[in-house]
Amino acid sequence: MLPLQQSLKTHFGFDSFRIGQEQTVRQLLNGESSLAIFPTGAGKSLCYQLAAINLPHLTLVVSPLLALMKDQLAFLHSKGIAAASIDSTLSFEESQQVNRDVRSGKIKILMVSVERFKNERFRQFIESIAISMLVVDEAHCISEWGHNFRPDYLKLPRYRQELNIPLVLLLTATATKQVKQDMAAKFAIKPEHIIQTGFYRSNLDLSVLPVAEVVKNKTLVDLIQHHQGCGIIYVTLQQSAEKVADFLQQQGIVAKAYHAGFQDDVRKQIQQDFMQGNTPVIVATIAFGMGIDKSNIRFVIHYDLPKSIENYSQEIGRAGRDSNNSACYTLANLDGIHTVENFVYADTPEKSSIEYVLNNIRNEMHNGQWELQVLSLSNASNIKQLALKTLLVQLELLGVISAKFSYFADFKFKFITPKENIIRAFNTERNTFLTQVFSAAKMKKIWGEPDFDVMFSRYQAPRKRIVAALEYLADQQHIVLETKKATEVYSVDTTVLNDNTLANRLFNYFHEKEQSEIKRIDKLVSFFQSEQCLTQALCHYFDDQQAPKNCGHCSVCRGQIAKLGYSNTVQAVSSETIELAIKQLQQHFSTLKTTVHEQPQQVSIETICRFLSGMSIPLFTRAKVRKLSYFGICQTMRYAEIKKEVFKLLP
Repeated sequence: MLPLQQSLKTHFGFDSFRIGQEQTVRQLLNGESSLAIFPTGAGKSLCYQLAAINLPHLTLVVSPLLALMKDQLAFLHSKGIAAASIDSTLSFEESQQVNRDVRSGKIKILMVSVERFKNERFRQFIESIAISMLVVDEAHCISEWGHNFRPDYLKLPRYRQELNIPLVLLLTATATKQVKQDMAAKFAIKPEHIIQTGFYRSNLDLSVLPVAEVVKNKTLVDLIQHHQGCGIIYVTLQQSAEKVADFLQQQGIVAKAYHAGFQDDVRKQIQQDFMQGNTPVIVATIAFGMGIDKSNIRFVIHYDLPKSIENYSQEIGRAGRDSNNSACYTLANLDGIHTVENFVYADTPEKSSIEYVLNNIRNEMHNGQWELQVLSLSNASNIKQLALKTLLVQLELLGVISAKFSYFADFKFKFITPKENIIRAFNTERNTFLTQVFSAAKMKKIWGEPDFDVMFSRYQAPRKRIVAALEYLADQQHIVLETKKATEVYSVDTTVLNDNTLANRLFNYFHEKEQSEIKRIDKLVSFFQSEQCLTQALCHYFDDQQAPKNCGHCSVCRGQIAKLGYSNTVQAVSSETIELAIKQLQQHFSTLKTTVHEQPQQVSIETICRFLSGMSIPLFTRAKVRKLSYFGICQTMRYAEIKKEVFKLLP
């Protein structure tokens, strides 16, 4: 193994480490699991990349975004480092090639999403691989107190244990003190192995500009024309990205919109044009930026308020990575505050929806096991998919359910090599087994479905062995294997399930989480109206006490303290109009036909408020509520105000 400094130079071409990198890598190579908290753009990824090269087996990287994986893979390939991802964009042949390369030891770094662990085929594959290190990128996602909590991340400690992975590296750019402690505790990382390098960026100039909506576009153009070079403009909604980009183009500014609603190839082209300097200005939702490593971004402008201080920190952190001066502006007013809040309120399940899930477990449980498909249960229970996943994790933590395994309800295969040739290629025992699998399969033209029940009843062949055999044949390119309808299987503790306080406890958990997120938005508004140095306030929020008291390069230090307000007086919708809207919604549900299995929907207070504010929830999609004329009639009002009005009107 090369000395660390030499390894850095040989593989990456760097003469020296940035702050915190060498300590992190040395800890890992000494067998110490670590948590690294570096600002956006400060070189977190290099820590796992350099360590991985010097570890004997595979490094498994869990990353939350496909774009992030692809960017890091492109960098690794440019350095001649063998790395790959297993993701939804790969063809069957590409996926099988990655599997073969990992098995042979050719691949040193494998990147996956956390959801990949639910994949029955992936779990069987990865269990057979020796792994040196688990890397969790954007590790704040594991904390319920983080700004981007992803419930599936909570299962990573268990996956690590099941796969016997000796070493863990957690990476994040945004962690408050509470989140930092939570992350470390989940992986038993010692305090002395937490490396935090500080958030202060002396080259970033932060300005909060109170701007009325009517002059926002003019202010935006003035700012862009004042700066040379390229920049990012962040907006909240996809339609805003397109409108603002169109406006800038009309003003002679070369700009393009970017959001998750575009096709993959369109997004890739827009990103490539920006990276190469062909499109100097991007108007984007938060879908743009993760993994963007463009060093010469001269300005970042928040056209709308960001979702949180954490989001703000990440987004401005994309500016000035070449250490040259860059400007960060927030065009601030309170006009869009209701939109940011509504994202939070729409995610909170109603108590009746939680009770629906608990009753589903009771009614659908067989032999102590419960099976579900997330999309179907989300629609039936009227709980958004992310919130439903959070509910399932909470049920696991409370001991109600315990994840056993997941499988695909739909398996199908087709032959590449003739069936007889496949069977002849194996010894007697495997020859017999494959003959049984193929003869039991339900063949429809060229595709066949394995019959797991018949195989078990006739031959006592476990499902796992059949899947492993089909996987092997696919790996050897004898068959094409396709899987659909991921189904999760849990064991159930009926004693805990039947605790009559359970629904209330779960509802209270979500209510507290909702209020925590609303407080996060309040902290954001308070931050932008701060009377103390913005740079210092930002650093203190992330438990960094090293920043100067007055940075000298923010709007507060220049004596410009922002006071935010509404551009116009928000016109309250009349009680008569709200009453008509409620009646329209109630009438709509009363005329809907219900099946034997589905009780008529009760139009609850929360359902009415969400209808009035124009939120997107599964029930509204299923019942085609968005086509009603009063849908979203109160969308300029804050949710608490809408709820207050509804309470007045209902008996």
